[in-house]
Formats: sequence, C-alpha cells, structure tokens
Amino acid sequence: MTTTVSEKIFVKGNEAVAMAALEAGCSCYFGYPITPQSDIPEYLSRELPKRGGVFIQAESEIGAINMVLGASAAGARAMTSSSGPGISLKQEGISYMAGSELPGVIVDVMRQGPGLGGIDASQADYWQATKGGGHGGYRIIVLAPNSVQEMYDLTMRAFDLSDFYRIPAMVLADSVIGQMKESIVANPRLAAMLPAKDWAVRGRAEGTPQNVVKSLKLGDGEMEKHHWMMHARYQELADKECRWEEIDTADAKLIVTAFGSTSRIARTAVAMARAEGMKVGLMRPITLFPFPKQAYATLSERCKLFLDIELSTGQMVDDVRLAVARDAEVAFYGRPPGTGSLPTPEEIYEQIKKQCRA
Repeated sequence: MTTTVSEKIFVKGNEAVAMAALEAGCSCYFGYPITPQSDIPEYLSRELPKRGGVFIQAESEIGAINMVLGASAAGARAMTSSSGPGISLKQEGISYMAGSELPGVIVDVMRQGPGLGGIDASQADYWQATKGGGHGGYRIIVLAPNSVQEMYDLTMRAFDLSDFYRIPAMVLADSVIGQMKESIVANPRLAAMLPAKDWAVRGRAEGTPQNVVKSLKLGDGEMEKHHWMMHARYQELADKECRWEEIDTADAKLIVTAFGSTSRIARTAVAMARAEGMKVGLMRPITLFPFPKQAYATLSERCKLFLDIELSTGQMVDDVRLAVARDAEVAFYGRPPGTGSLPTPEEIYEQIKKQCRA
C-alpha cells in the first residue's frame, strides 16, 4: 500500500504495525502465525518482498527470534511478532539479543493465558514484557499503544529507540487494539539520525578488524562490567525516553491509571465522573519500560489516591505502588482474562464513585 503525507486511511491495528515497519526501513521479518496477530505476517508476506526485503515464515517461534538475532547482527532492521505463547518461546533468543547488544523489534499482541488460554484480549503479559522474561537480568524497551494511530507511531519509535540504544524493543498491545479499525495518518518520514552500526558483522576485509557479536563474557570481571554498562543504559533510557499522557490531573483528587485498550475505557469513565462534578484525572503510561516513575511521584505529591485499572488480576499495579509517594493509596480494579468481555465505562465509573466515597 502506497500512502502520501497526511492521507487518512482506515486500517486494523495489526496492519498499522506492518505499514509502520515498512516505513521505518524494516528489511527482514521472521515470524510464525498465531491469533490475534496473524494480520502482521500476512501483510508483510505480501508487501515486504515488493520492497526488496526478506519475509520468512519460520518453522517455529524459536527459529523466528534467532533469525531476527542473525539479521540484526549483520546490521539489518529486523522484526518479529507473536502473541503470549509464542513470545514465551522467544524469550531465550531475546535474552541473547539483549546480552549481545542487538536491536530488534518484537510485537506482542496479547491474548489470554496462561498456556494456550484463549484468543480474547488480556494485559497479563505485562510482567513478562517489563521484567525481562528470559534469563540473565536484562530489560527491554516496552511501548504500549492505545490506538491504531499509536500502533503505527510507536512501531516506528520502537525501531529508532532499539537502534539508538542497542536494546530490543517491544510493542505491547492486545487483541482489542490489534483487531480494531480506525482512521490513521500514515506519514512516510525520513529515518531518525542514528549512530552508524559500525559494530555489525560484515565479514573481514583485508587490513580491517573483524567484528564479533556475542553474549558470552568469560574474561576476568568482563561480565560484571557488561552488566553495569547495560544498567547505565537502562538509566539513560529512563532519564530521556519516558512517555506518558495525563488528562485532567491538575486538580484531581483521584487519578485513574491504565495502559493500552483499558485506558480508552477508563478515559470515558473519567469524563463521566467529571460531568458529575468529581475531580478525577487519568494517567496513562506509554513507556512501560522505562516506567514513568518520576511522573507518578510528582502526581502523588498533590494527589494521594490512585485507582489502577487492568485487564488482569493486577501486574502494573506493583509498579504504580512503587512509584508513588509512600503516603499515597493505590486501589486496584481488574478483570481477569477469560471472562470474554472488557470492563465497561459504567463499570469503571462505579469503581471511581466507590473510591471517591471512601
């Protein structure tokens, strides 16, 4: 699909991800079909080869992530996508990429679990995504869109951040955002100013040193030094790249916080509460790692009551409680995956009223 600047198009969230990957210069996609994200490989299988790129439906999710590792090591912008069970299988490869300082984009369109679970929406991959789902104490960049437009914009952003910091980046959505259709503005744009990939493996030319990409560190003190270097990079991310959205927080006595699709429902509930004269605001984290701790801490200096809403039994709520001031209270309301429905604005509005009365 060819688009022009500022042209509005009506697409699925998953299609927006694929379109953004092409515009961001992704030249290699490796994946395996799984509901509810299969529109992404379907789109790229058709469009990526037209641009001279490589599309491979791997034999497994394990094969796919290791192909991403290899393409990235050679300097290509590479990507994979899956849902919960497939993302679990990719964890070892993601850990190897993190340890090898390799960029790459992973898209997780969350479904119900654990195990095979179901194909309806869930937000219960939060821990896996934000805490380093594999071995070895690493972290990855995690971006959480709440609209089809953000599926497009944040996929582009994920490629740039991943290349700049040499850390794998994940776009963490769910089946609501992946499958819904909205109008978006698809703006082809020039690539961001990024460091040259002078570390990439390109073979050895005569008289030039050979690049080696690896995660094995056996020298005396080498692994400890590597860990502190990664830690410093994560801190730099936190200092420079945190993103969030605040709505009506300036005078709020209660701040509702949610991410992804749930934040859209919460926004409507907050508007309902405002219409009834309640001083309620919304805080939506966009970067889940790095988590916008300072933004929560600042809000909690003037507002001492938070209500965390999630499509799970509670995962992000741990980070909210750690981020706010110690004298702030964080209530939780969740809908566990598996009920087959999303919370309604009215349902969240009732929780808001309950907290405001407390």
